[in-house]
Amino acid sequence: MDLARVDLNLLVAFHALAETRSVSAAAERLGIRQPAMSATLARLRALFGDRLFVRSHGAMQPTPLAQRLMMPIAAVLDQLRVTLDDAVAFDPAHASQRFRIASTDYTTMVLLPRVMARIAALSPGSSVEIIGYDKRDIEAMVARGDIDLAIGTFASPPPDAVQQRLLAERFVGVARAGHPAIRDGKISLDDFVKARHVLTSVRGDRRGAIDRALADAGLHRTIALVVPHMLALPPVIAGTDLIGALPSRMADRATAWGLQCFDLPVGVPAWHIEMLWNPMARSDSATAWLRAQFMWAANAL
Repeated sequence: MDLARVDLNLLVAFHALAETRSVSAAAERLGIRQPAMSATLARLRALFGDRLFVRSHGAMQPTPLAQRLMMPIAAVLDQLRVTLDDAVAFDPAHASQRFRIASTDYTTMVLLPRVMARIAALSPGSSVEIIGYDKRDIEAMVARGDIDLAIGTFASPPPDAVQQRLLAERFVGVARAGHPAIRDGKISLDDFVKARHVLTSVRGDRRGAIDRALADAGLHRTIALVVPHMLALPPVIAGTDLIGALPSRMADRATAWGLQCFDLPVGVPAWHIEMLWNPMARSDSATAWLRAQFMWAANAL
């Protein structure tokens, strides 16, 4: 696409439509009249050669192309806001900002080292507070402004929160080095089902994504241990014949823990790590800058 044809206002309008799913609500957000918003939507459709948003079930639903465009456009606009606002509102080099981030042990381990190195280099006077959370509490935490950002997997995100995808992830099996059921880095489905397993569950339930995939095949595994945090899993597995599963970027460290990795013998859907934040923080250049650092860290992975 010829960028000379792209009006920045069109991208802003696209983003407003993506978030409100309403021509009239998007027009109100942008401070224009509804006919002008309709004309802007027509220009967007002509630019991309796609209907982009189609009325269905009382709202403007995004087409597949619009869904693919939503996150990149949101990221571009966020980064642009940071670039334009920093000189006036937030100067990272001289700031003493305290950022509050709700994060799991996985996202803390995988993303935070890069983010903290970036903050140390670009905003040495700023600090970060990591807050553990139960997903049932996220909506209230975001709504009250208790946190600047939540990082994790949110199958049912708060309806009023802004959501942005960071990276895709998948489960990898892990077992102790020399485990008798693992041969040439593989395990049969039969041996997998017969093994005793460790499950990570913050809430303490005994059914996860792997169990749902096994159930679809009419199978069931034995859960011998449930732990609340992923980092509790490696030392237990290293000293037993229990089998577990870790996200691939955490499993990359398996050999350092005395473990070996293997592909799961049952299909488990991939999932996404995302950011959530209060829409009221949209115009806050400090938190926009923070989100940009997480985007940078995710892209670096």
